[in-house]
Amino acid sequence: MMNYNIRGENIEVTPAIRDYVEKKISKLERYFTETPNANVHVNLKTYNNTNAKVEVTIPMKNLVLRAEERNQDLYAAIDLITDKLERQIRKHKTKVNRKFREKGEPQDYFAVQADNAVIEEENDDLQVVRTKQFDLKPMDSEEAVLQMNLLGHNFFIYTDAETDGTNIVYKRSDGKYGLIETN
Repeated sequence: MMNYNIRGENIEVTPAIRDYVEKKISKLERYFTETPNANVHVNLKTYNNTNAKVEVTIPMKNLVLRAEERNQDLYAAIDLITDKLERQIRKHKTKVNRKFREKGEPQDYFAVQADNAVIEEENDDLQVVRTKQFDLKPMDSEEAVLQMNLLGHNFFIYTDAETDGTNIVYKRSDGKYGLIETN
């Protein structure tokens, strides 16, 4: 059974909004052979610029589903987030079923659907279509951010000049920058 924890920031969660969220997310249950015991955490936020942000996290035994969507219309954002979660489930289902087929063990965690086109589509999503190789130049994080912006990318991999470790700088959705340091 799915238990819903719906919170609103700068918005009152009305019964209509609550019903819409529960109706849309409960459609995900069809992908499972038995209804998972899961706590569905939904955060609804509105901003001064009238944008709405919906975050959904569904921690389950073998999988954590998480999606985030921004839209001017709260209900449209809920629809889009449901689609994202469905795609995540289908990708995971395909991956799990492929693993169990290779091992020769049955898998009944996900419901079986006669939807081979979807499985082929999901396989295409996981296919690597381009490979690049390049030498990592030693630099600091500020220079890496500059390089990333010059290239017009949203992330950049480099070797840290001080630690000699491989690091990644990336552009966050709020316009600021993040740094991932490897051990």
